[in-house]
Amino acid sequence: MTQEQEQQQPYRRGMVVMAHADDAEFSCSGTVARWCREGMEVAYVIITDGSKGTEDRTITPESLSEIRRQEQINVGKVLGLKEVVFLGYPDAYLQPTLEVRRDITREIRRFRPDVLITANPTRSLNGSFYIGHPDHFAAGEAALSAVFPAARDHLTFPELLKEGLEPHKVREVLIVGNEHPDKWVDVTDTMEVAVRALLAHASQVGPEAVERMKAWRLEAGKGIGVAYAEAFKRFILA
Repeated sequence: MTQEQEQQQPYRRGMVVMAHADDAEFSCSGTVARWCREGMEVAYVIITDGSKGTEDRTITPESLSEIRRQEQINVGKVLGLKEVVFLGYPDAYLQPTLEVRRDITREIRRFRPDVLITANPTRSLNGSFYIGHPDHFAAGEAALSAVFPAARDHLTFPELLKEGLEPHKVREVLIVGNEHPDKWVDVTDTMEVAVRALLAHASQVGPEAVERMKAWRLEAGKGIGVAYAEAFKRFILA
């Protein structure tokens, strides 16, 4: 198959790589729900254990981690995900290390996605109410470095070859939270599913989070003249 023929092949698998349970629901769950509805197989890779995100002094990190893990599994059922993978790195301490890059590369080579969504690897100082989470930047950097060149090159992480995981080229990367989006996905028909998915993270969000999520998608929808959209920075790699 030529490269041109390969580019014309419809996408069959998608992957979302994020730092925390609930990151994808805030940023791209409408797109994921649409993919699943259209018959794509979609996997989530959640890098951290979610053990820090609470103001409750009575809960242990281990208990919180298990709650958030189960919430994300429940979200997978709402959206129709093929699987959810948890890498288990400590929440709030994530760095884009070679170890993290290798573990994401392993999942890319195993699941072999055509398209991958991840976080913006750089901090935005636009606005005046949110400065960003360092885990998000680390997740984006590690995921992009796994896509290119680690997942592609057989000589990178040769131990993965010994596990039977052959190199894989991701065809398209979509980055959420970028200041200069150039791809919009109409999620008007999947907003109800996206809302249910977000609310499944009951330990983290309430109705006010839904209103923020809807407002972001309403604003993005103006870019393509639809009610609700999700916006991405797009890269075509293969």
